[in-house]
Amino acid sequence: MRSSFTQLSAVLTVLSAAVSAAPTDSPKSKDGSCVKTKVAILGAGAAGIAAAQNLTAAGIKDFMILEHNDYIGGRLRKQSFGKNKEGKPYTIEFGANWVEGIGSEETNENPIWLLAKKHNLKSTFSDYDAYKTFDHEGETDWSDKIDEFDEAYAKAAAEAGHMLINNIQDTSARAALRTAGWRPEKDDMHAQAADWWGWDFESAWTPDESGLIYGVAGGNASFGYYSDVSNLVWDQRGYAIIIQEEAKEFLGKNDKRLRLSTTVEGIQYNKDGVKVTTKDGDCIQADYAICTFSVGVLQHDVVEFKPALPDWKQSAIDQFAMGTYTKIFMQFNESFWDDETQFLLYADPLERGRYPLFQSLNAKGFAEGSNILFGTVTGEQAWRVERQTDEETMEQMVEVLQTMFPNKTVPNPTAFAYPRWSTETWAYGSYSNWPVGMTLEKHQNMRANVERLWFAGEANSAEMFGFLHGAWTEGRYIGYRLGKIINGDAGDDEFDMERYETLHGTTFEDEHNEENGWLFPFDVEKGGV
Repeated sequence: MRSSFTQLSAVLTVLSAAVSAAPTDSPKSKDGSCVKTKVAILGAGAAGIAAAQNLTAAGIKDFMILEHNDYIGGRLRKQSFGKNKEGKPYTIEFGANWVEGIGSEETNENPIWLLAKKHNLKSTFSDYDAYKTFDHEGETDWSDKIDEFDEAYAKAAAEAGHMLINNIQDTSARAALRTAGWRPEKDDMHAQAADWWGWDFESAWTPDESGLIYGVAGGNASFGYYSDVSNLVWDQRGYAIIIQEEAKEFLGKNDKRLRLSTTVEGIQYNKDGVKVTTKDGDCIQADYAICTFSVGVLQHDVVEFKPALPDWKQSAIDQFAMGTYTKIFMQFNESFWDDETQFLLYADPLERGRYPLFQSLNAKGFAEGSNILFGTVTGEQAWRVERQTDEETMEQMVEVLQTMFPNKTVPNPTAFAYPRWSTETWAYGSYSNWPVGMTLEKHQNMRANVERLWFAGEANSAEMFGFLHGAWTEGRYIGYRLGKIINGDAGDDEFDMERYETLHGTTFEDEHNEENGWLFPFDVEKGGV
């Protein structure tokens, strides 16, 4: 299953949204004026580091990277957790956790997989067929529902390709799945759990909320162009090590061009340059800036843009979706589950998506003997969990596990932790998703520069949004393109990215008539009939 599933994986992706500046040297000249630089890169996640790398390759070394957090990596965020046999903590991943669609030397290799090999990142194949199914009566076989979903998904995916090639109006993933024969009843909780496993687990949104064409196209770009093999990263250095090691290739020790731990609060831009102000009152004057904030941050009033971003751009940002994918980690003194199984799927009797998945790190090739399970919740269930205390969530999860294993005594975990992605002011979510009604042109408006302010990040990747490799690819592209402009190698059509200031619909005014069911003439300007 899940051979060419829609984008966005738990591997979430990446890059830090609201930026920051370094603990050393205030970014202000001795006379109190702004420090000047050629390019200000806002965010030291995958997109920001990739952009800086390509600027360096173009011979442009006059840049400054500003990062909100005290580390390079953004939504690649590690956490110390529990204890191993030596009494030392394990390293777990609160953020991106997979290399999705690693590819092969015979076909195409995922750029993140190339970095993983280069830096000897430890990871293990995630076998999505190595699962067991449970419900409120314990272990129960409802794998037939998963098979039914997979069959319908294959048909829906084929239809998505047909629609893309023939310029047919998009629809929701839910509508396409229904047409393909997948119509789970609201009270069929086995089918609802299979529905979550088949779609939400990747997208962090439901099929009802996800666009079909680009939802499928994005998955195909990763799992078709590269491969359907994905590896879970469990390297004890942390997943972000690959980005940090890449940064070392162009940043020296204590390099003043990297400023960590200072949040950006204001961005003032025009045709001549960009002025960036920080929470500490410092400022950087740049000829150009690359903003790598998450779409979640851009949807909130975290950063003040002067002037405000134009309507054509802000409306695109506001329409795109930022998902929440929350992993909840537990360590026990001993395992009460099957160590050979990677995924334990649970169908709650009342609520779709309530603690639907537990993953075992005891499985062969992972952190064997760690006795670590981590659960996953998405969307509204993730928001609920993130509003709760650790104690409330732990009590609920232990209760669910006891239901799944009625013949075992499930104790409280010895270690318990999870992030609150939906409330992190530098992220406001985990990774993006393509919503119903979003066109490729409107997505391009989200990517497009405004004057000398440029944008990059996983959400900006039309084909690989929601993935770490999408962030890396977009960062490299913008760095390359800006390098050409600065070096005088850009053509007249390369100074601005494509944008669509007016996006028209598919229905003309005179088609609002009786034949089309429009029975009551409506005067839009007067607001009445």
